[in-house]
Amino acid sequence: MLMLVLGKGKTGSLVAQIARERGHSVRVLDWKENANAGALTAPTLAHIDVVVDFTNAESAVENMRACLALGARVVVGTTGWYDKLPDMKALAIRKEGGLLYGTNFSIGVQKFFQLVSQLAGLRDYRFSISETHHSTKLDAPSGTALTLREILQARHPQAHIPITSHRDGDHSGLHVVLAAGDSDRIELRHEADDRRGFALGAVLAAEWLAGKSGAWDFREVVDQVLADHL
Repeated sequence: MLMLVLGKGKTGSLVAQIARERGHSVRVLDWKENANAGALTAPTLAHIDVVVDFTNAESAVENMRACLALGARVVVGTTGWYDKLPDMKALAIRKEGGLLYGTNFSIGVQKFFQLVSQLAGLRDYRFSISETHHSTKLDAPSGTALTLREILQARHPQAHIPITSHRDGDHSGLHVVLAAGDSDRIELRHEADDRRGFALGAVLAAEWLAGKSGAWDFREVVDQVLADHL
């Protein structure tokens, strides 16, 4: 598979490394080489199987528009752009491209989401979320924390579920969900030791997306992705 990775930051560079380790050919573009999505032309994308975006919210939207308009397949690990999600999904479907997006591509976090969904079944508990990321992360709360709140509010639509965000050093990511009852407290916690889990999940997602048309949240297809991987 030939993969195009957009973004030469820490996670994007690791995506490229892992993709090569898994036998894929990889091209990488940083923001200077792809200003305003100018490099994402029909000749550039002609032989690309999947594009993987780990840039920033503004660039990701421009990149998606350019790629999906040409019917390309795109995995988007960037967060902070979901106000444009309906437009991007519609474009993917109209142009018969492929869009796979997610607030977190770590397989461990995806299992964490499933555990939190079970925890959300509790009645008479008060829920809260805290998250810690590196000091350069721009969005707060994190997309992962917002997904956790979405999962909890699906079962408790009237509940106020606060999120506390911390930005500290080079922290790879810590998310804690607390359920507090009158007689006990339950805490679910996921902590990333490094970025490799996020990058590996994105590569597995790209392998799954190749040749497919449609639009999916990673949460919807993670079990299929894992089945293919195993």
